[in-house]
Amino acid sequence: MSSALTDLFPHPIVQAPMAGGVSVPHLAAAVAEAGGLGFLAAGYKTADGMYQEIKQLRSLTSRPFGVNLFMPQPEYADPGAIEIYAHQLAGEASWYETELGDPDSGRDDGYDTKLAVLLDNPVPVVSFHFGVPSRDVIDSLHRVGTFTLVAATTPEEALAVERSGADAVVTQGIEAGGHQGTHRDIPENDGTGIGLLSLIAQVRETVSIPIVAAGGIMRGGQIAAALAAGASAAQLGTAFLATPESGANAVHKQALTNPLFVRTELTRAFSGRPARGLVNRFLREHGPYAPAAYPEVHHLTSPLRKQAAASGDAQGMALWAGQGHRMARELPAGRLVEVLAAELDAAKTALSGKGDLR
Repeated sequence: MSSALTDLFPHPIVQAPMAGGVSVPHLAAAVAEAGGLGFLAAGYKTADGMYQEIKQLRSLTSRPFGVNLFMPQPEYADPGAIEIYAHQLAGEASWYETELGDPDSGRDDGYDTKLAVLLDNPVPVVSFHFGVPSRDVIDSLHRVGTFTLVAATTPEEALAVERSGADAVVTQGIEAGGHQGTHRDIPENDGTGIGLLSLIAQVRETVSIPIVAAGGIMRGGQIAAALAAGASAAQLGTAFLATPESGANAVHKQALTNPLFVRTELTRAFSGRPARGLVNRFLREHGPYAPAAYPEVHHLTSPLRKQAAASGDAQGMALWAGQGHRMARELPAGRLVEVLAAELDAAKTALSGKGDLR
């Protein structure tokens, strides 16, 4: 990987930016202090909310960190389908004694304003999800000294990332928890994503920019496998979700290893865009009928999810999690980075023939 990025953090471990209040400053700071790259998630926050978290993080650590932005979404949702889904959710609103949210609450997530803040107050790294920023945006971030990452789920998307001038691509495998970072939301492609190791290999033969691997990684040995496949670093989300510094709801953390939740699925039930979560009642009942309408469905279900969380009802929450969720460890975030780094070193030694492969 370009030394411009590797010089920022000693261990090839990136804490994924998890929107919705999970990737809080204390989590990012703990990861950064331990030698990884901590991330804040600007998604679903106001520009000022993002700025205040950046200020707080800077008060907690002097080490480099990143901020993730959601790309604005095109308007292609069917209003009729959204209205039908709202009718289907009426029972949920009654059960949780709340109103459904306004599906027309905004499409761009305050993108331009957040970008302006990051240009006026540069951070070491900015990453993008749900699409590719323009060359002008990438160039403007480069001018203020910011390293840029963009998510991709296919070799074709990775090529678009390279052509944008971004410094590196985050290759997101189908195993990943939370939202798939597809550049275009095509319902016909649901469930056809590529597994991480295969994706790394294909992207490595398609682009020359560095790769950050993401998707279901929970152990140092998996990081070693991703590096061997051609990645330069690994991004972990679910692994950090269970840490005490994570801002995730306690019910969400407990569900990761709760035997009641045996598997994950990609669903549109909560947001209208494919996202991987633990299979619960809400996902089973509404996933088959949820329309391709992001962020309209996200806004629509937001009050339901908040009420479910407030009442401790895991069956009504969006329990985002990768396929390796049962391997979650309740370690402090800094300690988790240390353990992952030690596991990575052990795996490298074993692969070099100097250690025990068991």
